[in-house]
Amino acid sequence: MAEDGIWHGGDLATARALFPEAPQPWVDLSTGINPIPYPLPALPLSLWTRLPGADDEMALIAAARTAYRVPASAEIVAAPGTQILIELLPRLAPAGPVAILGPTYAEHGHAWRKAGYAVSEIAAPTGEAATLVAVNPNNPDGRVLPQAELRSIAARCVAREGLLIVDEAFADFTPEASIVPELPDGTIVLRSFGKTYGLAGLRLGFAIGATESMARLKAALGPWSVAGPALHVGALALSDANWLADTGGARAQDAARLDALLAPHGRIVGGTALFRLLETPQAAALFTRLGRHGIYVRRFQDAPDRLRFGLPGDESAWSRLHAALAVDAFGATPPA
Repeated sequence: MAEDGIWHGGDLATARALFPEAPQPWVDLSTGINPIPYPLPALPLSLWTRLPGADDEMALIAAARTAYRVPASAEIVAAPGTQILIELLPRLAPAGPVAILGPTYAEHGHAWRKAGYAVSEIAAPTGEAATLVAVNPNNPDGRVLPQAELRSIAARCVAREGLLIVDEAFADFTPEASIVPELPDGTIVLRSFGKTYGLAGLRLGFAIGATESMARLKAALGPWSVAGPALHVGALALSDANWLADTGGARAQDAARLDALLAPHGRIVGGTALFRLLETPQAAALFTRLGRHGIYVRRFQDAPDRLRFGLPGDESAWSRLHAALAVDAFGATPPA
């Protein structure tokens, strides 16, 4: 758990503290990160021994511009992960209320509140807030807002001298959901690299928007904000359209396999190709059962009847999940 009290996935120290007797190694299904990463190339030693070069950054930006279909009228800024961009976005918005389309990734609301904004979570994109934040596809339920609706929201935000922030962290496998190719005025889009490419530790993300806003973000980030190895790997991976297409198909099959495995234990209420959301009144007991078997899934403070499952990364992990789900709350295997 973070110091701010927000529960995050991927913290196995928390899992070990909760279930100290669990078998090792842990199967971490608590994140939405692709469990089968992009194959890392051999990296030149110079990437570690010199400061990141302007040519390296330009190559990354060019690859990202093509991969995300950024229009010529918009600019793109690279950052060491989208988390820092989330923290910086309040510097670009006018004073006034901010609405977060939720429930969604808690760090968005947390960042705006820290910056002194009045923040409300809304279930539908209505209301009088000047600035609205939408995660699209949404985390954790996979909800997708149509582009026509996003354009309408952007127009309302501009009329109130505000911004529309669209977090497209999980849009790589559903490019039709992206608003980037027809980016409306007053809209800033965030794109995450590490989730789709399974390289979250690389720390790489992007913001896309109008020239003036992106210049302010770039100035706030300062020079050499993205490490040389991240520039190099990011440029290679974002240029590899075949890998993205093949991986998208494979992860969609994995998601369907996970749905079938989870269906007897509750109701699948959404997700993306990288995670599935299960609703069940037995969520707390199921979380504990899985934890005792060394399998860590994502639970939610505000939705105790829901669990989010990432994808197992190999057959051993699939087998362990299947075995853990096949036992009842008392550890016995139910009769066939």
